[in-house]
Amino acid sequence: MTREEAFALLQKYNKDPFHIQHALTVEAVMKWYANELGYGDDAEYWGIVGLLHDIDFELYPEEHCLKAPELLREGGAGEELIHAVCSHGYGITVGCGKTIDVEPVHEMEKVLFAADELTGLIWAAALMRPSKSTKDMELKSLKKKYKSKGFAAGCSREVIERGAEQLGWELEKLLTMTLSAMAATEDRIQEEMDALNA
Repeated sequence: MTREEAFALLQKYNKDPFHIQHALTVEAVMKWYANELGYGDDAEYWGIVGLLHDIDFELYPEEHCLKAPELLREGGAGEELIHAVCSHGYGITVGCGKTIDVEPVHEMEKVLFAADELTGLIWAAALMRPSKSTKDMELKSLKKKYKSKGFAAGCSREVIERGAEQLGWELEKLLTMTLSAMAATEDRIQEEMDALNA
């Protein structure tokens, strides 16, 4: 599946700019990680998995990761991509009461699991800043927000910590790298959002 096809498929089921921006953010972060971790040749694929990871969330929030296979198959996605997308819900019980049992196996799937929730938390922290940007955010200010239970309460710390553990990383490494990824890609995402709204 090409990036163009993946983006068209995303937009078929997602209209909310917030969801589109999250998808673009996770795509960019996944591509950044692919290059950092020595999977540069697969960066495009890592990005597509990130782009499509929440494909079913806007229309079927109660069946998140359960409806995705059907929507992805319709769009021509292969089983490997479907597994990768669904694995970011591993161990999480969704609204309809089912627990997602697709385990992240490949390092790419573990990165998606760990970074997805964290991008939401980092973005929420960025919006509190005068600059509204991740580019001038320091790790210590992110850590403070992370420790504050009431801040971005919808972003599960437990999932983020489980993600770091699955990767065999200290939490600080995950925070540092994901913040760097977002700061490095923020302008490109903004350009794409501006183009969509033009």
